[in-house]
Amino acid sequence: MGEYKQIVTDHYISNWGDCFEEKVWQKGPLRVLASDFRVMKFKPRSSRQMWTYATNGMSSFEIAVPIELHIFSSVQDDSIVELLAAVCHYHRTGNPLDLNHTVNFGRPWQKNSKSSYGLISLPYLDGPGLENLDSEKAGSLHFYWLIPVTKEEVEFKKQFGIEDLEARFEERKFNYLAPERESVV
Repeated sequence: MGEYKQIVTDHYISNWGDCFEEKVWQKGPLRVLASDFRVMKFKPRSSRQMWTYATNGMSSFEIAVPIELHIFSSVQDDSIVELLAAVCHYHRTGNPLDLNHTVNFGRPWQKNSKSSYGLISLPYLDGPGLENLDSEKAGSLHFYWLIPVTKEEVEFKKQFGIEDLEARFEERKFNYLAPERESVV
């Protein structure tokens, strides 16, 4: 296991425990991803009744602003492994992603979902303990939440800003686990 990957794995374990499985997406242009890129799938537990899928190897020691992403699901859904591999591919070969950026998934987040985009957000459910990791070797790593959002929500963010979109999420008490949820705008 590479040193960067081990640092990320240890950080996830310190936040979410050691009950996980590593998944690899075997199709598509993986040649541009790190050979040890994985998605870590954390099972629900008593304190958190949802699945957590998290990238490990989206970034590396060589990337100026290293980030890793996680997404939540109410059901076990390994199509999320593909989705995170595609986001990682874009990060590595397109424009590097960062906090408050949006990314087009190119398909619904989950079956019948109206959310086909992702918003890179602070990890509000886990806080700064997950968000920031300062490592002597890796420098400062950031761990962000990839929230599935609708096209309308992306357009609203572009027009009015991230703060107004997050205020709408809060006002409407949006359910980030509901694939078929309506747009908040």
